[in-house]
Amino acid sequence: MSSVQAHESSLQGSSAGMNADRRMQVGSSSPASPPGSGPTEAYKAYLRKQKRHRNTIRGMQLLVLLVVLGLWELAADWKWVDSMLTSKPSQIVTSFRELLGQGQLLHHTWVTTLETIIGIVVSMVLGTVIAIAFWWSSFTSRILDPYMVVLNALPKVALGPIFYIWLGDRYSIYGMAIAISLIVTIMMIESGFKEIGKSKQKLMESFGATRWQTLHMVLLPASIPNIVAALKVNVGLTLVGVIMGEFLSSKAGLGFLIIYGGQVFQMHMVMTSIVILALLSIVLYGLVTVLGRMAMRKYHFDS
Repeated sequence: MSSVQAHESSLQGSSAGMNADRRMQVGSSSPASPPGSGPTEAYKAYLRKQKRHRNTIRGMQLLVLLVVLGLWELAADWKWVDSMLTSKPSQIVTSFRELLGQGQLLHHTWVTTLETIIGIVVSMVLGTVIAIAFWWSSFTSRILDPYMVVLNALPKVALGPIFYIWLGDRYSIYGMAIAISLIVTIMMIESGFKEIGKSKQKLMESFGATRWQTLHMVLLPASIPNIVAALKVNVGLTLVGVIMGEFLSSKAGLGFLIIYGGQVFQMHMVMTSIVILALLSIVLYGLVTVLGRMAMRKYHFDS
C-alpha cells in the first residue's frame, strides 16, 4: 500500500472508530432481555407500564385542552366575557368554515407556510456557513463576537421599517424572518462546534488530516444534535419573523388576516388565524422532528 493510501485508510479508520464509539454510548434504562430467548415477562411488564404512562400523559394533555375550550365557551355564553372581544370556540369553527368555503384560508395559510419554509432554509444554510467560517478562523470569530452579541440582543422588530424601505413589501418579510433566526442559528451551531471533544480533533491532526477533512469527517457529523436543535428553535423564530413582516407590509398571509380582522373588529377571524398558526407550527415542528430523528439515526445518535 502506498503512503497516500495508508494515510487515507488511517483517516477512515479513525472516523469509523468515532462512529463506533457513539454507537456504544447509546444505552437503555429498560430491563435487559436475554439474547435469543425473546422478551421476558419483566420486560413485557416494563413496556406495558411505559405505554400506560405515555397514554396517561396524552390523555391529560387532551383533557386540559378540552377544559380550557369548554370554560371559554361557557364564559362567553354566560356573559362572563364579551364574545365580541374574545370570540369563542363555536364562532371560531364557524369562521373557519366560512373562510375555507371562500378559498381564502388555504391561500393565506400557503403564503405564510412558504415564507416560513424559505426563511428556515435560508437561515439554517447561511447560519451554518457563517458558523463554519468562525470555527475555521478563530481570529475572525474573536473580531466579530461582540457584534454578534449586540445583534442578538437587538429587537429585530425595530428593523422592520428599514427592511421595508430596502427590500420592498414582499422581500421585507423574508428579511425579517431571517434576521430573527439567523443570529441564534450561528450562535447555537458555533457553540456546538466548540463542544466537540478536542481529543477527536487532535486525533485527526495526528493523522495529518486537513481542516476540511476534520470538518466533514468529524465536526459536522458530531454536531448533528446541535444542528437539529437549532432547526427546532428556528421553526418558532422564523414563524414569528414572518408574521411580524406580514403585519408591516403583506397583502396576503395569516399575519395579514390577523391585522385585517383587528381593523374591522372581527375577533373570530383573528382567533381563527391564530389557531391556524398554532396548527402550522405543530406541523412544521413535527416535520423537523422526523427529519432530525432520521439524521440522528444515520449518524448513530440516540434519538
